[in-house]
Amino acid sequence: MPSFVQKIQAWQQQSGRHNLPWQGTKDPYRVWLSEIMLQQTQVTTVIDYYQRFLQRFPTIADLAMASQEEVMPYWAGLGYYARARNLHHCAVTIWQDYQGEFPHSPDELIKLKGIGQSTANSIAAFCFDAKTPIMDGNVKRVFSRYYGITGYGSAIDKQLWEQAYKNVINETNIGQYNQGLMDLGSLICTRTQAKCSQCPVQKDCFAAKHNMQNSLPTKKPKKTLPTKETYLLIFKAHHHVLLQQRPQQGIWGGLLSLPEQESLSAVNSYLSKHGFGQTTEKHSSTQLLASFEHVFSHYRLIIHPVMITAQRNTLQDSIFIEDTQWYDIHPENLDKLALPRPIHNLLSGLSLLDTDSTTSTQMCLPTKS
Repeated sequence: MPSFVQKIQAWQQQSGRHNLPWQGTKDPYRVWLSEIMLQQTQVTTVIDYYQRFLQRFPTIADLAMASQEEVMPYWAGLGYYARARNLHHCAVTIWQDYQGEFPHSPDELIKLKGIGQSTANSIAAFCFDAKTPIMDGNVKRVFSRYYGITGYGSAIDKQLWEQAYKNVINETNIGQYNQGLMDLGSLICTRTQAKCSQCPVQKDCFAAKHNMQNSLPTKKPKKTLPTKETYLLIFKAHHHVLLQQRPQQGIWGGLLSLPEQESLSAVNSYLSKHGFGQTTEKHSSTQLLASFEHVFSHYRLIIHPVMITAQRNTLQDSIFIEDTQWYDIHPENLDKLALPRPIHNLLSGLSLLDTDSTTSTQMCLPTKS
């Protein structure tokens, strides 16, 4: 009688995914990069980012020798930007302290910044043939349904990990098993619909036997997200906008964004302070644009864009707002900037509408995040 692991392996070989760009390699750099990108992000989204990132940083040496500022544009839009900062920090550590070679053991891998237990185990299993299980969202869902594990968060993490290690004790080719579990959760035992008739372990599945596919894993009660507001200032002149780098800590850490204020009165004071309170030689108009919402994991942000159209000669001035710099936001330049997605979308929409000519100055929205 095939074991649970063997059933998953057989299914993966026949029906699992085999053409993802990070499959078929034992290069720990590529496996590690895919694991970090796939945290909190769908496979379909990651593929293009993964390939573009590797074109620019094909080896751990290339990444380690780059600056964080060079790395961020290749992560912009993926979200959870601490992942990118940790990725770069980890690459530098491996290059400097480990002579450019990834440690083989999960216990050593987990000491590196940004690498947790599941990522460490995945690298060890896929690259160094270790008998180490993984525990991502797909695996948690498969285990919760198959073994009938109820609860959420830290209350069940220990139970899930104990079961995961128990499964691999007497098995081989754990890399294929780990891939099979991820594929099963992504393709068959999905969050919204369990395709039980196509599942290789349906016969012994607790959820299938008790018709509990929709109630497992246990859903964590949703909290009402608090709402915050911000005013983003779009200083625009001749296809250029003023952008500033955000602090490394906090939302959109290290990315370029627009100057911001917390209230409309603060906006007016800020503009007045910098000589934009009325039409002047460097200022032609101010316009409050349509507000929109961006949802973070812990709050909703209502964004009020304010367009300040600057006269053309302002562009030749020294930077007139502290800690800012002019950036060209023609469509061909936007994707080269490390911008948060909401800012990118805002500026992208404006740049497409921009009809700036030698005789007129039109407004242009913020760029990518």
